[in-house]
Amino acid sequence: MKIAFMGTPDFAVESLDALLRAGHDVAGVFTQPDRPKGRGKKLEESPAKKYALEKGLKVFQFERIRKQEGLDALRSLAPELVVTAAFGQILSKKILEVPVYGTINVHASLLPRHRGAAPVNQAIIMGDEITGVTTMLTDVGLDTGDLLLKTETRILPGETAGELTARLAKLGAELLIKTISELEAGTLKRTKQDEAQATYEPMMDKNTGNIDWAKGPKSICDLVRGTNPWPGAFTYLHGEMLKIWSAAPYETEAAGEPGSVLLSSAKTGLVVACKGGAVEIGILQVPGGKQMTAKAYLSGKKIDIGTILGE
Repeated sequence: MKIAFMGTPDFAVESLDALLRAGHDVAGVFTQPDRPKGRGKKLEESPAKKYALEKGLKVFQFERIRKQEGLDALRSLAPELVVTAAFGQILSKKILEVPVYGTINVHASLLPRHRGAAPVNQAIIMGDEITGVTTMLTDVGLDTGDLLLKTETRILPGETAGELTARLAKLGAELLIKTISELEAGTLKRTKQDEAQATYEPMMDKNTGNIDWAKGPKSICDLVRGTNPWPGAFTYLHGEMLKIWSAAPYETEAAGEPGSVLLSSAKTGLVVACKGGAVEIGILQVPGGKQMTAKAYLSGKKIDIGTILGE
């Protein structure tokens, strides 16, 4: 089948690769424009663009594909089907009318739960035990189109958003190929979404990872996992940001006000009080420094018992 692909991050690359391996004719790849990254603000190509160029595919980059130039580019390819996977732009009605068979989106949640830009992160942050991938027929709404196929997976203990995204990318690629096969065979079924079950997750920003010590141990640890690798969970130590890359609930009879340090040494590690319990900090990072274990940090730095984090 002749396909126009739209995607940007590593999650999208798995689906693009699967399309090529399945023998589909990928007429072109639409991805986000190169963005400045790092301290030097050097322009960096998206993973999807890098992969597409390696495979000799046509690449199109528009700030807004909804504009006429984007529409004209898509029309020039005359695709039978459009496939999107974490593209990062909303498609207009005119764009959606171009492909004969419509637009199939690979979404990293069990829709209608976790619509929006950060489904993997929010599944972890909100304490879900089960998540998965859904293929859907895109309409003009935000992840509101008819459902096609789903596959489920259990969120593993300690799994970060980055690790889960990588797993879901592979599951999504497999599901995409199955979806297209059923489409070609004429056996693909569509199911309306239950709006009463829908949840919407807004785009994350750097403040998403700000730890609220007034929450419980599981909620805090889920936030740490759900914001790893971006934007990263953090708190403040004497007014200086302290990144927290791993944490676990800690059983202790000691108590203190939320955010107060209960244990602090190279031997015991760093344990912080929160609502209804405590959290042990596993890996942390100070501004300008490297990630390290809390015990390694405390072998050279002192944090007094009773110190309040978050201030």
